[in-house]
Amino acid sequence: MSEHKSSNSWSLALVALGVVFGDIGTSPLYALRECLAHAHYKVGDPVDMVYGPISLMFWSLTIMVAVKYLSFLSNATAQGEGGMFALLSLLRSKKEALSKGGQAFVVLVVLFGASLLYGDGMITPAISVLSAVEGLEQLNASLHSWVIPISVVILLGLFLVQRHGTAKIGVAFGPITMVWFLALGGLGIYRFAEHPGVIQALSPHWGVSYLAHHGYHGIVIMGMVLLAVTGCEALYADIGHFGKKPLQRAWFLLVWPCLVLNYLGQAALVIHDPKAVEHPFFKLVPQALLVPMIILATAATIIASQAMITGVFSLTQQAVQLGYLPRLKIIHTNPEVRGQIYMPQVNFLLMVCCIALVIGFKTSSNLASAYGLSVSMEMFLTSILFFFVARRIWGWAFWKAFLPVLVFACIEFGYVSGSLVKFKDGAWFPLVIASGVWIIMKTWTDGRAVLFQAMQRGRLPVQHLVDEIQKDRIIRVPGAAVFMSASADGLPLALLHHLKHNKALHRQVILLTVRFEDTPYVDDTSRHEVEDYCEEFYRVVLRYGFAESPQVFEDLIQALANKTKLKKAGITFYQSREILLTNGPGRMARWRKKLYVTLSRMSRPATGYFDLPPRQVCELGIQLEV
Repeated sequence: MSEHKSSNSWSLALVALGVVFGDIGTSPLYALRECLAHAHYKVGDPVDMVYGPISLMFWSLTIMVAVKYLSFLSNATAQGEGGMFALLSLLRSKKEALSKGGQAFVVLVVLFGASLLYGDGMITPAISVLSAVEGLEQLNASLHSWVIPISVVILLGLFLVQRHGTAKIGVAFGPITMVWFLALGGLGIYRFAEHPGVIQALSPHWGVSYLAHHGYHGIVIMGMVLLAVTGCEALYADIGHFGKKPLQRAWFLLVWPCLVLNYLGQAALVIHDPKAVEHPFFKLVPQALLVPMIILATAATIIASQAMITGVFSLTQQAVQLGYLPRLKIIHTNPEVRGQIYMPQVNFLLMVCCIALVIGFKTSSNLASAYGLSVSMEMFLTSILFFFVARRIWGWAFWKAFLPVLVFACIEFGYVSGSLVKFKDGAWFPLVIASGVWIIMKTWTDGRAVLFQAMQRGRLPVQHLVDEIQKDRIIRVPGAAVFMSASADGLPLALLHHLKHNKALHRQVILLTVRFEDTPYVDDTSRHEVEDYCEEFYRVVLRYGFAESPQVFEDLIQALANKTKLKKAGITFYQSREILLTNGPGRMARWRKKLYVTLSRMSRPATGYFDLPPRQVCELGIQLEV
């Protein structure tokens, strides 16, 4: 590796600290506390009551993050991109890899796995900020009544600044998070000296023994051990932004050692002073450093929350462009930096839910009961998809693909079981959110399929219009008209309605279809396809990857640069706006038809979604039955 590339890799590792590891880095605020609380740890209990959870947390960090995500899944990328939709892209890259039924199953798994992130995205900011602000109670117990108001104000401010983007403050995320991890490690070492024998807890036999001898409590504790690894799913989703090596460097050289040291320090403190179990993290901190540590913890949780919010925005954009969600408003806060987007509707929904969670659950301990189910289920579904990728795409032998997935799945089954035990205490919330989002995605895809079939029935072949033009039966007027169509076959309904009512066509006519492929990116050489029907009559297909931001206007002009000269100000874009009726022959249930109609009304027109000049857009209403 060249010196330049090596230097760049180190800088990416620093930035990744804030974007990727912020969530998992704030887990020490509450993870061990919740483990010991649910294990009913008290004065006089044997050390294995502390060693067991520490062992389980250490090996969870090792197996799930270091092995599963950084060693196995980091190789399962689509053009360098990770995440649920990247796995779907991989599995679709070979048509013969899955049967038609297998493809349908994988799509359902991916959609539900992606939906789970929304529940996680609502709880993560709430529990992270609340757990940091609760440190005020360590200063003065009378400040308890201020915890919720301060947390709400912080969350409100966090969501309100999203519209301005994070380019300016984002450069500080990495350094602040690095200071946070160094503080975690330093505090751990500081308390470790009080009970150095706690190093024994890293042996796996303590964790196995704990689960074997504690029965039901062992299952409950697995749901709490999960708190130590929440956020590792973001590592895989963000791998395209940083690459494998920077993430490995950040994890092995800083994040992993500092997390382990801090958990060992907390364990040593609790063994030395069992009363510290009420809040072992802040009890680690010397009194003189408590205020700076509360401020640093709050900054770290805000950064972790920002990373999750950005992740939800990116996931939603991908779902929209793959056709799994209606077109929503997307604002690029920094066009020079990929992935820095703002989605007003999604931001508002997350803000309302996060604030409601803080007010409703009141403490981070209560929120911890709601946290984890969505994360553990997403991990489990990722393991299933990885097995298919290893077998069908990479051609691994069955045992080679099955053994690591079996290890991951056994641990994740423990996480899921432990989280389900907390179902009545709040674990139902992320599951309800995920189910709702999945229903919306499934209804939208099914509705679009029904609508597409309805529109296809009314299409005429292009040759029919070409014959009329060549026989001079259609009046041509100056200007250029671009008729947008979801299909690259036949004549768009917008063109037929325009011709029916105006009895004329523009001198230049372009039938435009914008397609989003299953791959994250499309090479510039494959960006556009142009078909020349007759003089000044063309069909253009523009292709984009699901992780790309389309530049439709510029790419359209470039695609036709060798065919004709288009004047930007002289182009009119025509888009059909379907007015949907629910009494059609579609097989969807009536309530799903109504939901689809509601979603379609919320959806932005294609011309608006592609940021075309509003003064050059003309919409034509068309009634269709679904």
